[in-house]
Amino acid sequence: MRVGLALLLLLVATLAHGTVYKWVDENGKVHFSDKPVKNAEVVELKENTQNNIKLPEVTALPSSRPDTDKDSEKIKYAVQIISPSEEESIRDNEGNLTIIANVEPQLSSAHELALFMDGQQIGNTQQHGIFKLNNIDRGEHNFVVKVLSKDGKQLASTPARKVFLHRTTVNGPAHFRPQPRGNE
Repeated sequence: MRVGLALLLLLVATLAHGTVYKWVDENGKVHFSDKPVKNAEVVELKENTQNNIKLPEVTALPSSRPDTDKDSEKIKYAVQIISPSEEESIRDNEGNLTIIANVEPQLSSAHELALFMDGQQIGNTQQHGIFKLNNIDRGEHNFVVKVLSKDGKQLASTPARKVFLHRTTVNGPAHFRPQPRGNE
């Protein structure tokens, strides 16, 4: 049964390749079809009648990448620290602090933001303006956010933002949990 079905499918496939018929109508227009028509003649197709298209050689255009880098450095950024506010006192016994900066216009992919605390860069450069800091020493700190190009060139900067961090102790336990009294 399966062999018969396979042979039938092969026969149908060869017939599906089909014959092409050509005829001329009463107006002198030439028609081609896969169905026989009165006064149609069979057209024999040769192997070389298939379409062969030669594509032109592809030539690479010179890259304009260096110019786009120079153009992107001409962008004038306005950067500001939104939070915390100037001379804000923050109380966090674990020394956690979040600095939020805003950049206008939107930061180009060729540029990054860097956070500086007391003149030293903290962490890696990044594309977004939220910097989460952990275990910062208590006291007065000055924060600056800078827009830098990939090669480290400074493109814009915020004014220094003074912040006071209050911690009960730097070396003490992170959490003090009172213990219940036992019945004595």
